[in-house]
Amino acid sequence: MSFRVRSAIKEDCAQALKLIKELAVFEKAEHEVSLSLEEFIKDGFGESPSFFMYVAESDVNIVGIALCYEKYSTWKGKCIYLEDLIVTQSERGKGIGKALFDCVIQEAKKRGSGRLEWQVLDWNVQAIDFYKSYGAEIDNSWLNGRFTKEQLKKIIH
Repeated sequence: MSFRVRSAIKEDCAQALKLIKELAVFEKAEHEVSLSLEEFIKDGFGESPSFFMYVAESDVNIVGIALCYEKYSTWKGKCIYLEDLIVTQSERGKGIGKALFDCVIQEAKKRGSGRLEWQVLDWNVQAIDFYKSYGAEIDNSWLNGRFTKEQLKKIIH
């Protein structure tokens, strides 16, 4: 199978959202996806984009995505955060994830990023091994904190 990696355009969002939902099923969290297609398009391609994305395309189908955004570290300055690296189940093991990850690495270098970061579930051994094959450090000393949109609405100060 041949594929090409390119920067995403807003017309890719419908297929990318399907991959995001596929990942949620894989992570046993399908019920957590509340993002609408309209919101996704606005957030990535509206007046003030919140993310950038690369897609891996085979024929006319999007078979993988790497969705990232810039964040700021008080220790390292500008950083790239890789929110999700997704390759559809049937196309894994064909070099698509590596090609997408390599694009993210190149983007981080181009931007002069102080760090490239991501998270990986502790039970996803294949993903952990993939990142370690690059020489990445997998840090298990930090705990994740968050509020959902619903929780934020309930917090009153």
